[in-house]
Amino acid sequence: MRKNRLAVVSYWMVVWFIRLCTFLYVRGPRVEGRENVPKRGGVILVSNHLNNADPCVIPGALDRRIVTMAKKEMFKWPVINILFQMISAFPVDRQGADLGALREAQRTVNSGLPLLMFPEGTRSKDRQLHRGFSGSALIAYRTEAPIVPVAITGTEHLKWPLLFFKPFLGPKVTVRFGKPFYPRTVERITSQAAKEATDDIMVHVAELLPVEYQGEYRDAVARRAAEARALAAETV
Repeated sequence: MRKNRLAVVSYWMVVWFIRLCTFLYVRGPRVEGRENVPKRGGVILVSNHLNNADPCVIPGALDRRIVTMAKKEMFKWPVINILFQMISAFPVDRQGADLGALREAQRTVNSGLPLLMFPEGTRSKDRQLHRGFSGSALIAYRTEAPIVPVAITGTEHLKWPLLFFKPFLGPKVTVRFGKPFYPRTVERITSQAAKEATDDIMVHVAELLPVEYQGEYRDAVARRAAEARALAAETV
């Protein structure tokens, strides 16, 4: 019990530090759709990824304690390593199927905490949304938890460490939270089912992004929008 209280206290200490940094070094973040994140219970937050600051900016935009899955390399960085330990983040090895990280992710969601994941597995260097890996879909199937798509823009303009010398002159940052949804029901969790669920997850993320960020999912977003318009026209 005492350990859990310390974890909660250390988490909010870091979050308020993050909020101070975002106040000083970015314009915003402007947060939209915060009400779409369930107030209790396990949930999977899936986001695009533009900058190493994203795993900090997104938790700072929410009033719930969340756990972040981040690339293992970040846990070797001074200061960042300490901050990640204080917010109970855990590492994932991007070079292969990290079963340990997947099990930890599943435990996190089953314990009733939100889990933040970046399905692309790495930062997008051209700000375009790229193909996602299936880890978030597998966890959604195994935990039966809702998925909340997240879109972040503007952090691609954050330049480390130059930003610390330019307070109040940072880029405009926006974080959007979409409505929660569940992957399509399947009889068995096959690799094909996980791939299709992953594509669906990524399209939900792309729908929250400006068109110039949608990347490989731009056509899928356009098709889904056209289908919605056609369906709406039929019901009039």
